[in-house]
Amino acid sequence: MIEPKPLVYVVDDDQSTRETLSSLIRSVGLQVQLFVSAEDFQRCILPDADACVVLDIRLRGMSGLDFQRKLADSGISIPIIFITGHGDVRMSVRAMKAGAIEFLTKPFRDQDLLDAIHIALAKDRERRHRCAEVARLQARFAALTPRQRQVLPLVVTGLPNKQIAAELGITESATKVHRSQLMRKMRADSLPDLVRMAEKLGISSGDNSNH
Repeated sequence: MIEPKPLVYVVDDDQSTRETLSSLIRSVGLQVQLFVSAEDFQRCILPDADACVVLDIRLRGMSGLDFQRKLADSGISIPIIFITGHGDVRMSVRAMKAGAIEFLTKPFRDQDLLDAIHIALAKDRERRHRCAEVARLQARFAALTPRQRQVLPLVVTGLPNKQIAAELGITESATKVHRSQLMRKMRADSLPDLVRMAEKLGISSGDNSNH
């Protein structure tokens, strides 16, 4: 499957700034979408592609910092690069603490912005790959029977079949069958492989419920 092209969103209420940034970002082969406000951006449907936002901190309507918080509250994890003509230390600290990739004060060097964009897109690519992997693992976990879901956290703690059987009140031979079936369904090649999968799913040794 062909990966969609990375996309850079520019949110700035100054038209000349939008146009300047657009031509700079396009010059390195990236796609750009321009918005005049945070509210304008919120109406956009985000495609399934690596993306980041170049966001002016002082916008008409919702400010860049408020928009950063709103995105986080909505569970939208898109990397943000702030640009501003009136930055202060307090603003930059707040932005960076909330997860911004970079805080650039105008006038900034073109290369500094392009470097920040490439870092942001690489971070978003990693995040999307992690999310896709977790989604695949969740689908495999959903295919397990309730009993196999009970066996899994006990297996990943390294308990032998005999102890797992005693813990669940089943026979050792039944435990072996459940263990081999869950390994096959999770597509785990080894116990360490299964442990890594369980960690990514957030399954701990105490999680041996039927859910």
